[in-house]
Amino acid sequence: MTVSSIPETWRPALDPVLASRPLRTLGGFLKAEETAGKAIYPPAGTRLAALMLTPLPAVKVVILGQDPYHGPGQAHGLAFSVQQGVPVPPSLLNIFKEQEADLGLPRPRHGHLEGWTKQGVLLLNTVLTVEAGQAASHQGKGWELFTDAAIRAVAARRAPCVYLLWGSHARAKAALIREASNGPHLILEAPHPSPLSAHRGFLGCRHFSRANAFLEEQGCAAIDWRLTD
Repeated sequence: MTVSSIPETWRPALDPVLASRPLRTLGGFLKAEETAGKAIYPPAGTRLAALMLTPLPAVKVVILGQDPYHGPGQAHGLAFSVQQGVPVPPSLLNIFKEQEADLGLPRPRHGHLEGWTKQGVLLLNTVLTVEAGQAASHQGKGWELFTDAAIRAVAARRAPCVYLLWGSHARAKAALIREASNGPHLILEAPHPSPLSAHRGFLGCRHFSRANAFLEEQGCAAIDWRLTD
């Protein structure tokens, strides 16, 4: 990852971080891991997909994930999303169950969430790479500095934004968002949609309808959460 690979609208916030020692160390770590023959997900060209697909001025909703899926063929740079043809992971299935209960929408036939990104939904993991089969293996390697800067950049705008923080890792970012906040924001928190915790309050949280109600109150277009085939 280089300065030139950062999407233009995000560069003022992220270029200084990319030049820092922790990010240079991260780059060396990733190169060494790949040289050693380890499989790293997602592929190099897709690791900034969330930023590429959702320009900073367009962000209306932020959904924070922890780190990418660590199974082959799953991660492609968008939190919780998989490409068409890839089986829907259990956490995403619970997201669709909540969406169905909250909005009355039929469950999609696939888990490709790019349609959300084009409406201003930033699907950002706090760590953007992972070793195959090793969940959370790249935590603490430097990505958090980079993604925290992206989160701050969103919060610092005056435009309305909704933050959907699911699980303890995402919820830990609430203080950062409030500290950087410079506009009308709504922070919604719930347990993670994983089958291990979804029944503790994620299912029934109604975050999709609550997010849309807030956006409309602020004079913004609601998100169409439907996913077409």
